[in-house]
Amino acid sequence: MFRAADRLKVVLQHLDRPNSRIKACATSAQVAAYTHPVELRYTTDNDVLTPEQRLFYEENGFLLIKNLIPDEAIDRFRTEFEKICRREVKVPGLLVMRDIAISKSEFLPDQSAVSKLQDFQEDQELFRYCTLPQILKYVECFTGPNIMAMHTMLINKPPDAGKKTSRHPMHQDLHYFPFRPADHIVCAWTAMERVDRSNGCLVVLPGTHKGTLKQHDYPDWEGGVNKMYHGIRDYDPDQQRVHLVMEKGDTVFFHPLLIHGSGMNRTQGFRKAISCHYASSDCYYIDVKGTSQEIIEQEVKEIAQRKYNAGSDITLQDTWAVRGRLVKGQRTVL
Repeated sequence: MFRAADRLKVVLQHLDRPNSRIKACATSAQVAAYTHPVELRYTTDNDVLTPEQRLFYEENGFLLIKNLIPDEAIDRFRTEFEKICRREVKVPGLLVMRDIAISKSEFLPDQSAVSKLQDFQEDQELFRYCTLPQILKYVECFTGPNIMAMHTMLINKPPDAGKKTSRHPMHQDLHYFPFRPADHIVCAWTAMERVDRSNGCLVVLPGTHKGTLKQHDYPDWEGGVNKMYHGIRDYDPDQQRVHLVMEKGDTVFFHPLLIHGSGMNRTQGFRKAISCHYASSDCYYIDVKGTSQEIIEQEVKEIAQRKYNAGSDITLQDTWAVRGRLVKGQRTVL
């Protein structure tokens, strides 16, 4: 078993890989599930991932790394989040979101009123997450050496208020992004405490990253749905699901076409996670007009015009260009 893994690793190390596409054939019982040649198109060969990890991501579109971020770092992120919720810290460009059920109640300036912080690239303390060496070491396996931090979030999933609004519908993150190629984009999502089915862990549909971007819209949920929580309407609800149970500091990396979501928080506590979407700076912007992504462009433009007095000619590309930050390598295109 281990000799086979060593052989595969030697092959991967010595093959010339100019465009991140190599082939590995199943040669032992260890990879017997792969009965046909596997094209390793989603990962780079930089000696960080084991052959088994590369094959797993190729087939499933996600990879869970245990105990990656230390408690000390996570506790600092939590403290900064609490300061922002108490309005002790003001962050330019930060989008503070509230659960639709909470938003109908009296506003309280603490973390119980906030379900998500988005776009914290101007907060030095929270943005440290995006530059952690142990995160970037893995990100480079998917994006290559030139890395942009494009989208930042700290999720504070609230206890469900009885309307099931703490759910996040099944979706693909690429729906929100006007840049390509998708294979050079990856999300790092770190649990800030134990995350399981009781408090609404991530649920993924393995292998769906091999498909195409699907049509998204607001789901028709009786209790309502949070702003910009778009979902896929035509995915197979009977498809195999994997619930990602994670401990504090565990980090999952996943492809932007992977279909995923999260369930209700049935506990009395808040479920916290911090994440960043990364892209190769060699990626390029696309025009989403005439595509399924027009719906998100319109919503983002409305927010930009209302929150930042942006002009009517602003595009989805513009809103992403101001958020992107180089975190490793060189800024080339994006």
